[in-house]
Amino acid sequence: MEYVVVGLVLLGVLILGGVGLLVPKLRRRELPPPPPGDTTLLERPPAAEAAPTASTAPPLPPVEVPLEDLPPLVTTPELDRPEPTAGRLVRLRARLSRSQNALGRGLLAVLSRDHLDEDAWEEIEDSLITADVGIEPTRVIVERLRERVRVLGSRTVTEVREQLAEELTAALDPGMDRTLASTKADGPAVILVVGVNGAGKTTTCGKIARVLVADGRSVVLGAADTFRAAASEQLATWGERVGAETVRGPEGADPASVAFDAVKRGIDTGVDTVLIDTAGRLQNKVGLMDELGKVKRVVEKHGPVDETLLILDATTGQNGLEQARVFMEAVNVTGVVLTKLDGTAKGGIVIAVQNKLGIPVKLVGLGEGPDDLAPFEPKAFVDALLDAGA
Repeated sequence: MEYVVVGLVLLGVLILGGVGLLVPKLRRRELPPPPPGDTTLLERPPAAEAAPTASTAPPLPPVEVPLEDLPPLVTTPELDRPEPTAGRLVRLRARLSRSQNALGRGLLAVLSRDHLDEDAWEEIEDSLITADVGIEPTRVIVERLRERVRVLGSRTVTEVREQLAEELTAALDPGMDRTLASTKADGPAVILVVGVNGAGKTTTCGKIARVLVADGRSVVLGAADTFRAAASEQLATWGERVGAETVRGPEGADPASVAFDAVKRGIDTGVDTVLIDTAGRLQNKVGLMDELGKVKRVVEKHGPVDETLLILDATTGQNGLEQARVFMEAVNVTGVVLTKLDGTAKGGIVIAVQNKLGIPVKLVGLGEGPDDLAPFEPKAFVDALLDAGA
């Protein structure tokens, strides 16, 4: 009996297995045939219908282009061509409008009175002191002007204005040499640019380079401000605009070494001027001022520094004079560049600088444009300040 049961079980298994194999075949037969001309993804089109390949396409005929019509392989960027700086201060006189409010309109309003009494002269003194002329220069100017008005019997506004203009011009010492020492016979002239943090020193250094190029000088720039990451890039950008090479070192390099290399490069290339930008520093930091002296000493191994320009921010007023004194002790400052003069009502700071420091203001900044740095001309400056029509 047990054998019969086992046999029946085996028979059932065989029957089920056969059915499982038969059903998929029946299902495949029930699939509809593909439409005529259709192919599956696995099938390839007949060889006759295959698109021609690139290798079988007919070659294109060669095109001949004249050599002179081909574009240059390397394009040279167009350089800026700054205009010569002669008379630039006259062209920028409108930028002194804020200073005119204090030194021009204020003074002329008092001087136009029929009678100049003691109160009127005190107002004149106050106007000059407010404009940062300084107490001592103000006293001298007012005393001389009072004497001239008394002796000459001046009565009209025009007469008094002319006399005031002469006294202000005299206070600026027009006989001072304000030319930049930008050339010499036995190699490039070396100009060192110094100043405190935030005075716009690197930007002004770039503008000085434009002044030199505008006046026909060839220039090499030395990026000796190695502490501020963007300083060398900024200076190089200014130089590229006028075709001036910039000598740079790695960030944090020894400033004296970079300055030395810049002068050497200037000697090798035979340029007229080497202009060296130094790091801005606080005037009360002895170590930084000593380092500035080191830069100057290292550069002088090539020869003397011909010019040391101190950048002063006109908006700092009398504080700028204290900064200047410290720099003058560290290096021999030969000239002042007064920046941001268009942004202050205290144009008299120019007179204070001349009087207190005894060194000439050589350039003044009258705007943010690349060519808004002008050689300083005392008479043109005073005429602009006293322009009653401004």
